[in-house]
Amino acid sequence: MLKWGRGLLVAAVTSFVAFAPATLSANEVLESRLAALLGQESEALSAIPDRRLAALTSVPIPVERAASAPTEFDYTNDFLASLPAASGDSHWQCLAEALYFEARGESTRGIFAVGEVILNRVDSASYPDSICGVINQGTGRKYQCQFTYTCDGYAENINEPRAFQKVGKVARLLIDGMPRELTDGATHYHTKSVNPSWARRFPRTASIGYHYFYRQPTQQARN
Repeated sequence: MLKWGRGLLVAAVTSFVAFAPATLSANEVLESRLAALLGQESEALSAIPDRRLAALTSVPIPVERAASAPTEFDYTNDFLASLPAASGDSHWQCLAEALYFEARGESTRGIFAVGEVILNRVDSASYPDSICGVINQGTGRKYQCQFTYTCDGYAENINEPRAFQKVGKVARLLIDGMPRELTDGATHYHTKSVNPSWARRFPRTASIGYHYFYRQPTQQARN
């Protein structure tokens, strides 16, 4: 909108009053001048396209965090216990199951760390671009998959509902954007009881619970 400074408006009105016919009262002169000013502003507004005018005058819609999403995070059982039961789509289900079978015996930090690896792979051009895609990569070839529980020949039965509820909350937090700050971008991990050959070539980024974590070297990443 056109903006009129107070001093400019007063000066314009005063000037108009000074040269107005003597038959007009001061109030009539003021009303006339204000009407002229508003008319000019109206003409200026009419020249602005409707779409642009709507954008200029609309009230911004605030971005709201989901009511259940915490604003602070902590890697403790008490923190997870304070959250409501989690749920989600097929990708949440895939991640929760992976955390259950791969890390339910780990500390809370250890569970989050394994989840970080999965989501780091989703973000990498070297792996499928979805959570379920990453977790099920290689499934169908015994012991040739990326996550052993998907190809070890054993039934994937969830027999510990409390443990699944816990890892489900971790999965929900990670999917909703909880910062990944435990493993420094790790894309691999293994238990401390084994020593795979690739571990000698990959930079180790963290040691959490029973797992070592590693970042895949850039030169070995596939496009």
